[in-house]
Amino acid sequence: MAQNTIHAAQNTASAAPAGHEARAISAIPATMKAAYLPGDSTVVFKDVPVPEPGHGQVLVRTKASTICGSDIRAIYREHLGKGPEAYQDKIAGHEPAGQIVKCGPGTKRFREGDRVVVYHISGCGVCMDCRQGYMISCTSEHRAAYGWQRDGGMAPYLLADEKDLVPLPDSLTYVDGAQVACGFGTVYEGLIKIGVSGTDAVLVTGLGPVGLATLMLARAMGADKLYGMDISAYRRDLAVEKKLCDKVFGPEDDTLAEIMRLTGGRGVERAIDCSGHTDGRQLAIRAAAKWGKIAFVGEGGSVEFNPSPDIIHAQKSIYGSWVTSIWRMEELVDKLVRWNIHPEELVTHRFPLEKADDAYSLMAGGQCGKVAVTFDE
Repeated sequence: MAQNTIHAAQNTASAAPAGHEARAISAIPATMKAAYLPGDSTVVFKDVPVPEPGHGQVLVRTKASTICGSDIRAIYREHLGKGPEAYQDKIAGHEPAGQIVKCGPGTKRFREGDRVVVYHISGCGVCMDCRQGYMISCTSEHRAAYGWQRDGGMAPYLLADEKDLVPLPDSLTYVDGAQVACGFGTVYEGLIKIGVSGTDAVLVTGLGPVGLATLMLARAMGADKLYGMDISAYRRDLAVEKKLCDKVFGPEDDTLAEIMRLTGGRGVERAIDCSGHTDGRQLAIRAAAKWGKIAFVGEGGSVEFNPSPDIIHAQKSIYGSWVTSIWRMEELVDKLVRWNIHPEELVTHRFPLEKADDAYSLMAGGQCGKVAVTFDE
């Protein structure tokens, strides 16, 4: 064996705890090529050492890493983020899934060979938000997001804290898993907050990957009718092709009037804005029925509305929802299996790591569904 490789430990039946099956692990190289985002709509590759897991950490061989709209909004074009969104010249990618190839000392649950999803924020672990599993809301100086303040998944290997992992069942692919934490997890949290049942008509404004995920999950949770709206003909066509909507609207439609007609003048019981644009948010608010519930999950932008007629007099509620908790993410993984939902169905384009520049450029252009960078098995 060449000197620049390290042998990963192999699981054995005697060493593995109950519920863990032995899986083959290949040799680990000493260095790897990793993708960084300098902020000028390009990708830069660097050769870096493969990290060594410390206490309570694992080394994950990345199998899939998908691109999030927040990467484009706050990092790829230019570095706009501050605080928890400040990019600190780390390996990009906060939506990874892969296989553990090495465990550091002190790991308690996971073993070499396990398939995992990485919750993309590593919190301090001791604040109230972290103790509830909402590391996204951790305000400690020790908080670090993968792909933002610590190295992420746009590389063949990723160093992760064991506490940030969720098991990925064999019935879900790595591309399924890559979308769980940020995309589908964000949606699931928002839908749980507003509640969706078989008596609800649901409107989703903004049909990018997050909006499409909203439609998939809302249907699985029992929504009676699903309506979607987007200015992009490509994304409207994708929603129709995937049979995610009962009806989809474009900018040329009088969408509010049409929704009122379709709902007998009542409006929708639930609305979710994934557009991050004032027009989408206004539509979500005004299309909601009396006592309706609205979730805002789309980042950025602003919104203007009239509190009395739009919210107060109709007794509507607006919920802000930022990502999800790690325990709810694990719950979602189980639900995806039970509902036979595969987030991979929303992936329209795949690229190898060496083509990451093309992957980010495509995602920035918006003429796509979800974009994935995948790694050799």
